[in-house]
Amino acid sequence: MSSGQLDNEKLGFETRAIHAGQEPDPLTGAVVPPIYQTSTYKQDGIGGTRGGYEYSRTANPTRTALEECLAALENGARAFAFASGMAAEDCLVRTLCRPGDRVLIPGDAYGGTFRLFDKVLQPWGIEHAPVRQTDLDAVDRAAADLRPRIIWAETPTNPLLAVVDIRALAAIAHQHGALLVVDNTFASPYLQRPLDLGADIVVHSTTKYLGGHSDVIGGALVLKDPGHAHALAFTQNATGAVPGPFDAWLTLRGVKTLAVRMDRHCANAARVAAALAGHPAVASVLYPGLPGHPGHEIARSQMRDFGGMVSFRLAAGEDRAVEVCARTQLFTLGESLGGVESLIEHPARMTHASVAGSSLEVPPDLIRLSVGIEDADDLLADLLQALE
Repeated sequence: MSSGQLDNEKLGFETRAIHAGQEPDPLTGAVVPPIYQTSTYKQDGIGGTRGGYEYSRTANPTRTALEECLAALENGARAFAFASGMAAEDCLVRTLCRPGDRVLIPGDAYGGTFRLFDKVLQPWGIEHAPVRQTDLDAVDRAAADLRPRIIWAETPTNPLLAVVDIRALAAIAHQHGALLVVDNTFASPYLQRPLDLGADIVVHSTTKYLGGHSDVIGGALVLKDPGHAHALAFTQNATGAVPGPFDAWLTLRGVKTLAVRMDRHCANAARVAAALAGHPAVASVLYPGLPGHPGHEIARSQMRDFGGMVSFRLAAGEDRAVEVCARTQLFTLGESLGGVESLIEHPARMTHASVAGSSLEVPPDLIRLSVGIEDADDLLADLLQALE
């Protein structure tokens, strides 16, 4: 390895998170990448750009640093940063699909993903079909019948925390000529790397665990095959849903501590899930780390740990679930997830209201927790007082 260059393939995850794409500034030696808060760049003659930078919608050095880091963390060939996770999804589908193409989506997909396909993309001729991806035979039959351009997966899913076998799903997708896209937001690249398991493209809402501090909105795509990069770059530049340099800098700042934060998120979530599983007011707990979870063994095989998200259902029904959401003190009632602070929400009325009345409708007695990195005993005490 020559001076000034890092061989990311030989570095551990934590080292890549801190150093990939983040060489000290050559002008000043600053160890943190600068915020290039500029819209345009001086050219040395027409077309004579410095480093390829001409206009910050097309590229910005701070954004480049984030993209190089994300590609290294997912073991991908190229990454693209976006203004939000939904902007990343929209750009990907509009780049890869044409009117008449079909996409298989999870039968318990994130509400925003369903809304994008159902309300925005479908009127333009891109069809979608939901299928429970834990049933691989059902996925295989649907792929054989519909010949989709993309199989879109989440694992663990939002908010039911189902676990999908990425290796098996990739085999089905490729057998039928489809690309496998995996939303890796819940796991983060620290816990799970879908490209290593056969997926073609990874999607992130970088707002969540990658940013980690509930202070920035962003999204990302990471590609296994650089062959799609040119088309994606063209669509991104043409449509312009890019993050500003400060947003990119905040996300990159968050990525540096991803590994240590995820270790605490996972440890706290495991304690919360175990406590809820033994509580008489709780009908069921949805957490891949519990041995009784139907996806527990698959999660063990493809994840480093089981994540910081816990969902559970109340025995007394919807009204009681809403009441519990209102009674917590440390768990803040709010949408989103993956920040250092713990959040609680009622998916049916909040993040997944867009799937009401559809086949993806979530149970009304369901509560979703994003377990933060506070003291675990304090979190348990807060939940117990809210339940009682």
